[in-house]
Amino acid sequence: MTAMGRPTLFHPAMCEEAHNYCLLGATNDQLADFFGVSPSTIDNWIAGRRDFEAAVKSGRVIADAKVARSLYGRAVGYDRTVEREVILGGELKPVTSTVHYPANVQACIFWLRNRRRQTWRDSGHEATDHPSSQIDDLALLDAAGEGVRGGGRPTAGALDTPVSDVSGKG
Repeated sequence: MTAMGRPTLFHPAMCEEAHNYCLLGATNDQLADFFGVSPSTIDNWIAGRRDFEAAVKSGRVIADAKVARSLYGRAVGYDRTVEREVILGGELKPVTSTVHYPANVQACIFWLRNRRRQTWRDSGHEATDHPSSQIDDLALLDAAGEGVRGGGRPTAGALDTPVSDVSGKG
């Protein structure tokens, strides 16, 4: 005897729709609202249908990679070529220039606290009287940013150095 139950609302075209919506950062709950099903149905489709699972996962991987690349660009700064058209001598002429976007301190902190947790953890969670723990992370990041803006580049391991080692006391 076959199992009786409600027929599935799934159709193969939903894979592409789910992929595209996941490119925009959709969660399982948002996918459920989009398709008019419960979140557990989305979970079941991901677990039971390889094509749907692959579509959702690939959309999320691409979206996460784009965000990570953008966050990294904001954390380290970047240059962008801008093309404009201006009127010179009564004629419309293209002008190309490079605009520099400096490093963003908040993006640096976010990146380092997530990628280098042991070194850049939030010191507010630990009570310690050790003098090296009083170093302000923002001051260190500002100093590193000044070095980069001034033309110098930090050495390969400069950002891997623990805060206690930077102070010279630890």
